[in-house]
Amino acid sequence: MDNLDAIAESIHTAFASRTEARERTLAQARRLTRHCANAIRAIHREERQIASEELEEAAVLAKELRKNQALFAEIYYEGYTQDALKEYAEAIIVFALTENSILPTPEQLGLEYATYLKGMAEAIGELRRRCLDSLRLADLQEAERMLAYMDDIFAVLVTMDYPEAITGGLRRLTDIARSLIERTRGDLTISLRHEKLEQSLRMLEEKLNGADSA
Repeated sequence: MDNLDAIAESIHTAFASRTEARERTLAQARRLTRHCANAIRAIHREERQIASEELEEAAVLAKELRKNQALFAEIYYEGYTQDALKEYAEAIIVFALTENSILPTPEQLGLEYATYLKGMAEAIGELRRRCLDSLRLADLQEAERMLAYMDDIFAVLVTMDYPEAITGGLRRLTDIARSLIERTRGDLTISLRHEKLEQSLRMLEEKLNGADSA
């Protein structure tokens, strides 16, 4: 038992180090989530420069979180860490798609595949919002573009038919995505029908006015 104190001290040191890392990671995860939320809000407001700046801040925090993978793997793979990185993936994907640019890969972002896919699945909700905003502005072309992106993402998600232990709950998000897409398609269909009806009424009115003037 002569070495009991030494054993206890080494355990105290290890636990203190992990506790410090955990608290630091929690703070970083909260900040990352906040920057991602700010970026998405700026995207919907068409404040592209602000969104870009928020994503730059988010990228720095995501990189800091990834450092824990080598030092404290158990902290890196904790739910709160991966949830924050999922928010990062979502914001990056939404920004890229609304800019009509190429999607960054999971490798480029340094994200786990499951985390990236869950961010992609949740991006569908933000694309639906973008689609509805476009409908309110009578921008049917943009609305159709957003729906097309939603369909493309869903087509990928449904192929990821692997155990939940591998995908980390992706199936539930895929089911939610399916529902959002169906609702969005219905909203867009109704808007297109209204637009065609209004065009027909305008054409009829012009025809009648032309007949009266003759």
